[in-house]
Amino acid sequence: MTISIANATTLGAQLLAAAGVGEPRMEAGSLLAHVLGRDRAFIIAHAEEALTDVQMLSFRGFVGRRARHEPLQYITGLQEFFTLEFEVTPDVLIPRPETEIIVETARELLRDEARPFLADIGAGSGCIAISLLNELPEARAVATDISPAALRVARRNAERHGVVDRLTLLESDCLSALEPAGQFSLIASNPPYISDNERNAMQREVLYEPAAALFAGPDGLAVIRRLLRDAPPFLQPDGYLVFEIGFGQTEVVKTLIDRDLWKLLEIREDLQSIPRTIVLQNRER
Repeated sequence: MTISIANATTLGAQLLAAAGVGEPRMEAGSLLAHVLGRDRAFIIAHAEEALTDVQMLSFRGFVGRRARHEPLQYITGLQEFFTLEFEVTPDVLIPRPETEIIVETARELLRDEARPFLADIGAGSGCIAISLLNELPEARAVATDISPAALRVARRNAERHGVVDRLTLLESDCLSALEPAGQFSLIASNPPYISDNERNAMQREVLYEPAAALFAGPDGLAVIRRLLRDAPPFLQPDGYLVFEIGFGQTEVVKTLIDRDLWKLLEIREDLQSIPRTIVLQNRER
């Protein structure tokens, strides 16, 4: 018995809806598009085309995984970020739209520098560093992560986007593997910033992601404290530190900023008007 693309999408959407997955029809369509190696426009335009038994079996498997709340991006292995497509696996955090603010900000700060040298701390998939290298053809970057598996994903993404020759990947706990030689024009980071106490309140999808990329101590600020304390010697005079924070953390993070070390330039909001990105300038000489 054959089943059409339209009927398969409907069946998948019903199963996902029953499992409490949001936007079930769109998700079912995305999964079927992945199975077919096509885009969603193809799914719509070829609604009456029949699936093969192999395609339907694969689709059912993917729908089952999504119904267990495994993130769509881990099933398809891909996520778009700042106009580029990145490989993602359960070894790395899934890139999110709000993190694009870091890239936008860093690009603005570095656009007039002849040969910027930047660092991406806690790089995961490498989306920040690779996007900036794509935007700034004369730039070089170092990307660090504590996870060797994450660094392997980042390397494949750098190769995919043709920037691997300008990117150094280092296994490092925050800045520990780097020399404090005042070398970087800018340090960027999307650090873990969720409180350990919030673990049980997180969406089921989020808990598929690596805990080390999400949780950072009782108040979620353990890694941010380290960046604020340790980063100045790694930056050039007047170099920048740009990092992401979580909902409701603005005021407490402001109290952590040593004004003898840092000049607070800006706090940028995301599309939901949530303060999201801290922009600091090094005061050390």
